Amino acid sequence: MITFLLNQEVREETQLSPNMTVLNYLRTKINKTGTKEGCGSGDCGACTVVLGELVNGQLQYRSVNSCLTFVSALHGKQLITVEDLQEKDKTLHPVQKALVDFHASQCGYCTPGFIMSMFALSKNKPNANKEEIFESLAGNLCRCTGYRPIVDAAMSVSQDKPILDQFATLEQQTIEKLQSIGGQPGSLEHNNLTSYSPTSIAQLAQLLLDNPKARLVAGGTDLALEVTQFHREIEDLISVNLVEDMKVSEETDSDIILGANLPISDCYTAISKHYPDFGELLHRFASLQVRNQGTLGGNVANASPIGDAPPLLIALNAMITLRLGNVTRTIPVEEYFISYKITAQQPSEFIEKIIIPKPQPGKEFRAYKLSKRLDDDISAVCGAFLIEIEKGSVKSARIAFGGMAAIPKRATACELNLVGKVWNVSTIKEAMAALESDFAPLSDFRASKEYRSQTAANMLYRFFIEQQNTNNAITTRVTSYV
Repeated sequence: MITFLLNQEVREETQLSPNMTVLNYLRTKINKTGTKEGCGSGDCGACTVVLGELVNGQLQYRSVNSCLTFVSALHGKQLITVEDLQEKDKTLHPVQKALVDFHASQCGYCTPGFIMSMFALSKNKPNANKEEIFESLAGNLCRCTGYRPIVDAAMSVSQDKPILDQFATLEQQTIEKLQSIGGQPGSLEHNNLTSYSPTSIAQLAQLLLDNPKARLVAGGTDLALEVTQFHREIEDLISVNLVEDMKVSEETDSDIILGANLPISDCYTAISKHYPDFGELLHRFASLQVRNQGTLGGNVANASPIGDAPPLLIALNAMITLRLGNVTRTIPVEEYFISYKITAQQPSEFIEKIIIPKPQPGKEFRAYKLSKRLDDDISAVCGAFLIEIEKGSVKSARIAFGGMAAIPKRATACELNLVGKVWNVSTIKEAMAALESDFAPLSDFRASKEYRSQTAANMLYRFFIEQQNTNNAITTRVTSYV
């Protein structure tokens, strides 16, 4: 059984397929059809809903794609849809009214998703500036209205004080209801399909021992595509959504320690203050709806050759802690990837945390993501560089790329052509040429192999230009002027 709040109504569900998405639950089971299906893959935002959950005793709202969210993720949370926003007297919510007043809807198909993204923004950042509005709406597409009136509508509800709506009035009541239904594991079973929602690492470890073939799901922003796009059934699911002790964010004198279940949007603060380039990449990681659910551990465990975070983690010599039952082991991230979609993870083993070394004096870190769109897009090439220069020579270098091989991979030949040599154009050119022996990229619809090879080499040259001329470094980045 799973238990959750549908707005303010406590619901208990026992006869749902664990493979059912929240979108299909809303539209086919409880006849809430205001939430629309657009792409079914988390790219358009038409299906955006908001989940309320307790974080350190406080109510936190997150916009998510309901087409990528399995119903098991609702356990212990509050689900808010576009139908829930208007007041009891049928008065429109200020966000809804703003879209009407600014003529920010034509066909209206995408409008419910925009409304829910704006609603979440009004709760989390009531005095949002234009950049924050852009970020919150980057995962919502509109093909007929045009974005200016939508942004204007969002700007109009930006104010110093939070909107006093029914959700603010009922906040304490909502907290009490969530406290009363939370804390217990959840499960679903239907037609030989099962899902489990443990609430602790110990429970998770035991479930995996008992069900070694079960698929782990955190945000599900990639795994759900197997169901929604490829129409496969996943027999056994174990959701780590409620495992709070895997959502830690801690620092020691030497390391940043992040729980594998910490959402990408929560990783930003912990990482960006130490590594601004890593923060910039996380800012461009998919959309806010995906970052609110997708996790750093999931991005690593997915073992995609074009995953954004792994090249950066490899360059930084980050480690991951793997757990099997009560036994843990810690390995470098670069040793986790064996071949395409094959990892060092053993049956019933899972990633518990990621350990990122803090910056060290003399070592400079930079990362570059190349994609066709600035926001909400997958990398064609992603490069990460950690280079130490001492007295005009390269003392050490760690360079890693995504999109250049079957796995995220170190550029060892390139590194060897840098270490011990004078930091100048001649050395850089030799190292750029050495990349040809490190990688043999493939051509696909994102980029040709020739383009990938050239742009990967150019990233190293960009690092050199930026390091040599910090005053003009800003002009080398599209994110600085778009």
